[in-house]
Amino acid sequence: MIKAIRNSSINIYRGTKSLWRKHHFLIPPRLWKKYTRSFLRIIAFWRKEPYLNPFNKKEYLFWIKNSEEKTNYTTLKYRPLISVLIPVYNVDGKYLKECLESVLTQKYDNFEICIVDDASTNKDTLTTLKLYEGNKKIKIKYRKKNGHISRATNDALKIAKGEYVALMDNDDVIPENALYEVVKALNEDKKIDMVYTDEDKLDLDGRRCDPNFKSDWAPDSFLSSNYISHLGVLRKTIVDEIGGFRVGYEGAQDYDLYLRFSEKTDRIHHIPKILYHWRKIPGSTSMEIDNKNYALERGKQALEDALKRRGIRGEVCIANDCPYYYIEYDVVKTPKVSIIIPTRDLADITRKCISSIYKKTTYQNFEVILVNNNSKDDKTFKLFNEYKEKYNNFRVFDANFEFNYARINNLAANNTDSDYIVLLNNDMELITPNWLEIMIGYAEQKHIGAVGVKLLYPDDTVQHGGVITGLGIASHAFTGKPRNAVLWGGRLSVPYNYSAVTAACLMVSKAKWDEVDGLNEKLKVAYNDVDFCLKLLDKGYYNVFVPMVELYHYESKSRGLDDTPEKKRRFDSEQDYMRKKWKKQIENDKFYNKNFTKQTWYRLDKVRKNDKKTK
Repeated sequence: MIKAIRNSSINIYRGTKSLWRKHHFLIPPRLWKKYTRSFLRIIAFWRKEPYLNPFNKKEYLFWIKNSEEKTNYTTLKYRPLISVLIPVYNVDGKYLKECLESVLTQKYDNFEICIVDDASTNKDTLTTLKLYEGNKKIKIKYRKKNGHISRATNDALKIAKGEYVALMDNDDVIPENALYEVVKALNEDKKIDMVYTDEDKLDLDGRRCDPNFKSDWAPDSFLSSNYISHLGVLRKTIVDEIGGFRVGYEGAQDYDLYLRFSEKTDRIHHIPKILYHWRKIPGSTSMEIDNKNYALERGKQALEDALKRRGIRGEVCIANDCPYYYIEYDVVKTPKVSIIIPTRDLADITRKCISSIYKKTTYQNFEVILVNNNSKDDKTFKLFNEYKEKYNNFRVFDANFEFNYARINNLAANNTDSDYIVLLNNDMELITPNWLEIMIGYAEQKHIGAVGVKLLYPDDTVQHGGVITGLGIASHAFTGKPRNAVLWGGRLSVPYNYSAVTAACLMVSKAKWDEVDGLNEKLKVAYNDVDFCLKLLDKGYYNVFVPMVELYHYESKSRGLDDTPEKKRRFDSEQDYMRKKWKKQIENDKFYNKNFTKQTWYRLDKVRKNDKKTK
């Protein structure tokens, strides 16, 4: 209750602030319905909470019962053989039987189970295996010497005849629709080389918990953790080509395999359904990563090898507060960076921003371009002259026209020969000294478009942690969360791919900026950064949120409030533009699982989506 009251108080404060900024409380009748619904959501703790926390076991079980999407079975024309590889070692016979029965009862029947027992000494394990030796769907091989999971799985791979192989642990289970859903996806696109699905865990009582609702393929998220893991189904010819599993990477053997596999193909498909149940038993990595610290080190080793294979220089680091990784890429040579800062008066705010850059930045090859938009205060011009005299890498452009954020930044970007561009608000204060080294390291990667960072309110709560589309037009993730919050999957600790990042602090290579023609000047104030990021995404680049870089954001102090009818009309027209141009991307953010509600971050709807439409 205390948490609910606190969160609701914060939301009421922010909602009130927003109503003042946008309307001065003079809300047009056409928006009454919208804001009434928003207000009812804010005070939801006085009634039943409309959203479910997926990490609350009781609430997750409620969602499973009432809202989990069911499978509609149809005849499949393409019916490839799938070999389910199961290495076995000293597993409880009960769990092994449940594992095997979950495969044998699949609705899709063109599969084989390839089991390799890794010299088990547990009689219960061996007795259970004997029960299945006569089953035509099952092949069993017994190793004479224990070789650990990589050797055992490779032996299973050798006896597999399938076009695809599915990886499964000997105590986990899959629902009856798992293989059908995989083959259904392959029927829709036969060129797919790898399929992965959502997953959850089974507690010690066999109840489902701790779901992992994943994004579609996100290469930088994957370099932070093996988020794809189960259920993984891979084209066997590619697995054979890369040599299967590598001995010496036990504990992270799947991660190492997927890293090498993804270097051979980008035809990777995600099914947003929970089709794998990972059993939590004492001593397993599903129970607690600390039980297998070596797995974390082996994962680091696999990542280091991946960088070497890809010809990329950088250091793989383990996050301090969670069992995930981030990479500090080496900066190739010393490319020039232009930091573009639009400003209108408010010299004290601007001084704090510029001063923090020059005092703290460790990277040397940069320039600051201050773009003056109709400043009038003498104090502002004195500031300009002071920094011009003090620094030879500081200059001022005049943009004395009606405020247009996109046009202001385009003007500066088109008048620089720098290799990289940083868009930066004037109401920022730098925290991380090596911010440019980190951002350049990511922006230099061929596949990366825009690089965004963690922005904080002065009270050390999060203002920006990536941008999710479809929550409205777009929404900053994790606003209001504590600065050092780890969150699910370390989302404020390690890099993740998002559809967009905010231009309050954004880096992009000048070449990619030019490729998408910079910012769209039709979007004078709102959404020009989201539009820019979606253009990069449309070109095949990935945008990434890098939380190792932090800045304070004092938020939109220069431009003023959307408090006039003209400004409100402009804002509405910009929303309409985004909905028309990016309808598909807004409705389906591929980095935000479709099972989550579109009303708030990373929660589940209590009411079925179809039921909502009928009410």
